[in-house]
Formats: sequence, structure tokens, C-alpha cells
Amino acid sequence: MKRIIGLAFTAALAVSATALPAAVSAADVKFGALYPFSGGLALLGDESFRGLEIATEERNAAGGVKGNRIVLVKGDGVDANAAVGEARRLTSVENVKAIFGTYSSSLSIAASQVAELAGVPYFELGAVSDPITERGFQYIFRTNPTAKSFAQITVSAIPEVVAPKLGADAKALKVAIIHEDSLYGQTVSGFQKERAKELGLTVVEVLPYAANTVDMSSLIQRLKGAAVDVVLQTAYQNDAVLFFRQSKEAGYKPKAVIGAGGGYSLKDTARAVGAETIEGALNVDFTQYKTNPQAAVGLDKFVEAYRKKYGTEPRSGHSLANYFGANVFFDAMEKAKSLDGDAIRASVLATEKPPFQSATGWGVKFDAKGQNVAAKPFLMQWQGGELVTVYPENVAVAPVKLGSGG
Repeated sequence: MKRIIGLAFTAALAVSATALPAAVSAADVKFGALYPFSGGLALLGDESFRGLEIATEERNAAGGVKGNRIVLVKGDGVDANAAVGEARRLTSVENVKAIFGTYSSSLSIAASQVAELAGVPYFELGAVSDPITERGFQYIFRTNPTAKSFAQITVSAIPEVVAPKLGADAKALKVAIIHEDSLYGQTVSGFQKERAKELGLTVVEVLPYAANTVDMSSLIQRLKGAAVDVVLQTAYQNDAVLFFRQSKEAGYKPKAVIGAGGGYSLKDTARAVGAETIEGALNVDFTQYKTNPQAAVGLDKFVEAYRKKYGTEPRSGHSLANYFGANVFFDAMEKAKSLDGDAIRASVLATEKPPFQSATGWGVKFDAKGQNVAAKPFLMQWQGGELVTVYPENVAVAPVKLGSGG
């Protein structure tokens, strides 16, 4: 185990060596940027980092933080062991003032524990598992919605959106909950089961699977055999693609599919399975780009900055969520008495902003645990090859289309 951690640490040093400019002056302030830049989570890890990178460049152009130029020191959290090693390096060798990350809940849980012990603020901009901010830590803060909010909206969408569009009784619809079996999937599915019970919905299957599975055919046959009407899937990209491909091969098309998270949001997923196959699929996730700009002030500006820097459209809402979160924390640090951990904590907890006045449409209000309770995900749907926001009405750009009620 020590040898594995050592190898991961060495590899991370090689990755991070390119993150620092040739010369770091005394007037610079260093922050860690801990994401999975390699491995199976690298696509969304990199997409998340891009949001932080854009926010950093904008902030530096405006004078940095407290007059100091911001320097990001990358750390590659390819897995939990590497995340621990990178967090140790960032806090004890690079002496960063705070760490931004992380996209993956498992990585965030591991790395933030190291930062807590070092008294270094950990700014989570994308991982959703609720326990991240429920461990009694003083220096963990999160700007994005949690798994519980994802779960509540995916399930509540059945009686509020799906059933009315299908002209059906929500309680008569057969529901299945399927999920990848890491901390992310376990947390979301657990809250989904609780919410479904509260609403009196009929859950006929709860099926976990390994995120790296290469065959979901038996799971799909089980759903087909149970005549499941609505599938709730918590997935990363590879398993989302596999589900759609093998469902098509099996001739299984439920009345509605509702995803939770990035696997369903990526344009790469739509391209991999085909626009026709994913057409009509719903997804609860971070704010996407086809959202009413009047309810997401600054969204258009971010998309323009993204296109200019990377020469392409944003790949998912993860970059936007990280951009939003980075700016919240940059603002808080600018107002803090100093860049010491306790001063940053006091300033973060005092930060408040109303909803629908940010690029994501999220508000800002931290509870004592460090969770932004004013961040809520929205309901999207794939329509004509685009992922458009459909609910609630004030952020929607298109109506939901399902069955005869669509």
C-alpha cells in the first residue's frame, strides 16, 4: 500500500509541476486545484477545473485576492489514495492557503480530511455526497447542491412532471432505482428510496452495479421483465452510455428515464448513444446552458469566456458550477480579515446572495456545517440533440415532452 501511495504521489508531482508559472513572487497567493485529471473520471474532472481556471483568470485581471495574484497548483486525484497524497503535498509542501476541488465525492471525503487536520480551508465546488459537510469539520465549505436535493427532485418529478404528462396516476407507475455503487450512487439512491416512500410511489426494483461494469444486459432484462415504467439512474458517463445502448438492443424503452448527474448531461454521452436514443431522457443536475438567462445572471458571459478560452462549447454544467463556487469563495476571501483559516471561515459563513442572481441561478447561504443551502439543481431534458432546462418554469426554456401528454 505504501508503494502504491508513493507512486501516486510521484505521478502527481509530475502533473502539478506544470501548474505553476516559471516564477512565483512573494506577492502571489497559492491555492490548490485538486481534481481527477487522469483515469476514468478525468473528463468531468478537467471540465470542472476549467470553471475554476476561468474564474481565476478573471479575478487576476481584476487585481487578484487582496491585491495578490492567484496561482493554482494542480493536484491529480486519480483515486482516493492519490487524493490524500496530493492534499498532503498541497498543504505541507506547497503551503497553499486553500484547496479547490473536487468533482468526485470519494476524493473529496479523503482529501478534505487532510486539509482539516492542517487547518486549511477546503472549497468543494462539485461533489454532492451529503456526508462531506456532515462530519463536524470547521474548514470544509461547499457551494453546490447535495445528493439529497438531487434525489428529492428526481423523485418529485414523477408526480409533479412525469405523471401529468403521461396522463397517469403517479402511484400506479412502476419505478426502478438503479445506481453505480460508489459513495455518489449510494447516497443519491438512499435518499431516492426515502423520498419515494414519503410520496407513496411504487418502487419495484433497487439495483446497484459497479460503475466500471461492461455489461448491464441482465439488469435491463430484469427491468423489462418487471415492466418498469420509470427508471431513475445515478450514473457516471460510461455506465449511462452502456444503459442506453443495451436498453436499445434489448428493445426496452420505459415511459420515462430520469438521470442524476453528469453522466446524463455530457454531450459526449449524447453523441455516443445517438440523439434519437437519448431523446426525451430527463436529468437532474447542475445548471446547464440552455437555461433562462434572466434566472441565471451572467450565464451568457461565462459561455462566451469558455468559448474564447477553449475554442468549444462547454461540455457539461460542471465548469459553470465550479466557476460559480470559485467566485463565491474569492469574494469571501477578499472580504476576510486575513487569509488564515479562521478568518476565511468567518467570512464564508457570513456570505449571502439571493437566488437567480448568479450564473447558475443558485443563491448563497451557508449553514454552520459549511453547506450552501441556497443551491438547488434543476430538471433538464434531451430535446432535438440539446439538453434544455424544463423545470421549474422560471428557469425553463422549453416544456417537458413525454408520451401523449408531451
